[in-house]
Amino acid sequence: MAAESIRVLLRVRVLRPSSWSARHFSITRQLQQENNKWHTLPPFSPTPTSLNASSSASTTALKWVLRCCPHLPKPLVHKLFRLRQVRRSSSPSIIKRVAAKDTLSSGDTIFLPLSVKHIPTEKKLHSDLTPHQIQFVRSLILHKDPSVLILNKPPGMPVQGGINIKWSLDVLAAACLNFEYPDSPRLVHRLDRDCSGILVMGRTQTSATILHSIFKEKTATASDDIGAENRILQRRYIALVIGCPRRPRGLITASLGKVVIDNGKSDRITIVDNSSLLSSQHAVTEYRVIGSSSHGYTWLELYPLTGRKHQLRVHCAEVLGTPIVGDYKYGWQAHKKFGHCNLSNVEDSSEELCKEEILPFGLTLNKGSISERSPRLHLHCKQIVLPNIYRALQDVRSPHYDLNQVGALTLAAPLPPYMQRSWDITDS
Repeated sequence: MAAESIRVLLRVRVLRPSSWSARHFSITRQLQQENNKWHTLPPFSPTPTSLNASSSASTTALKWVLRCCPHLPKPLVHKLFRLRQVRRSSSPSIIKRVAAKDTLSSGDTIFLPLSVKHIPTEKKLHSDLTPHQIQFVRSLILHKDPSVLILNKPPGMPVQGGINIKWSLDVLAAACLNFEYPDSPRLVHRLDRDCSGILVMGRTQTSATILHSIFKEKTATASDDIGAENRILQRRYIALVIGCPRRPRGLITASLGKVVIDNGKSDRITIVDNSSLLSSQHAVTEYRVIGSSSHGYTWLELYPLTGRKHQLRVHCAEVLGTPIVGDYKYGWQAHKKFGHCNLSNVEDSSEELCKEEILPFGLTLNKGSISERSPRLHLHCKQIVLPNIYRALQDVRSPHYDLNQVGALTLAAPLPPYMQRSWDITDS
C-alpha cells in the first residue's frame, strides 16, 4: 500500500512539470497568435525632463502613438481610441484596452490594428490619384476662399479615414485640395458616411480653430438658440421618413447616449431617459413637415441645434417614430414592417436612370431611390449659414471680436440624383 502511494506521488511529481510546460507553451503560442493580429509599436521609454534630470517625463498613449506613427492621420488615431481598438501590454502575458489619456509606464507596449500598416501617406495617395479622380474631388467644391473650403459631400464617401477605409474626404482633401497652401484642409465637423450635403473645412490652423469653436459653441448654447432667428450657425437638412409625425412641426429635446457593441468594433446611439448621467449628451432638433405622399412617406426639414453623432437619425426614429428611409441601423424594424411600395409605374419612366454613371472611388449616385427594393439613406445637408471667417480675420482688431458683425456665408447643395428621384416620385 505504501509502495503504491509512493509510485502515485512520484507520477504526480513527474507529470506536474510536464503539465506546467504544456500550459506555458499554450499561453506562449496564444500570445504569438494574438500578436500576429496587431501592429506593435516600440516599448515606451521615458526621457528625463530638462528641468530635473532625475525625473522622467511621462506621456499618454495618444501622444506615444502619434510620436511613433507620424504618417497616420490624427483623426484616424483618435477614432481608433474612440472605438477601443488600441491595446497596451504591461507584462508579457497581459494585453488590455488602453484609453487615449492613459499614462504609460516604462516598458509598456502599444498595439494597433494590423491594417494601419497599409494606410497610404498623403504624398503616395496623391501620386496614385488619376486626373479624373482629382477633377471629381475638386468638382465637389461649393465655396473656396483663403480661410474656408465648403464641399458637397457625396453619399457613400467617408468623411474621416479609418480601418479598411482607403478613400476618405479628409485624406483626399489633403492630397488634392491644398491649392498651394502649406497646410491641408482640416475637418471642423462630421457627416455620416451615407449622408450627403454640405461639409465645412478650414484651410488654415487659425480658421479651423475658429470654425471648430463655432460648431462647439453652437452645441453648448443650444438652449439659448431655441426660437432665435439670428443664429450664428444654421444648418438645414432634408430627410425622407417612413410614416408621418403627429405634429407638422416641433422641437425635439432628447439626450443621447452611446452603447458599444460587437466587442468594441462599433457603437450605437440611443435615447437616454436619465439626462443626469455623465455619458449622456444634450441634443436638440427642430423639425417641420414640408410634404407627404400617398405612398406613406413624409419629407421633413430638420434643423439640428446641437451636433451629436447620429442625432437626426435617432431623433427621427426613436422620438418621432418615423425613421429615415434607408436608415437600417435605427429603422430596420420599420423598414421590415413597411415593406416595399409598388412603384413599378414610375420605375421605368426613364431609361437613363437605369444607366449608372461610372464615378471615381466606387461611388454611385443614381441608384437608391424609393422605387428600388433597398433604398439608400435619404438624409441631406441642404443649406448652411455661417459667419464669413475670412472677412472676420481681415477686420478683427480685438480679441473680443463679435462674429455677428461680419457678413454671413449662405450656401446650398443640390440633392443627390437618387434623392431627387424620390422627391419627384412623391410629387413634393
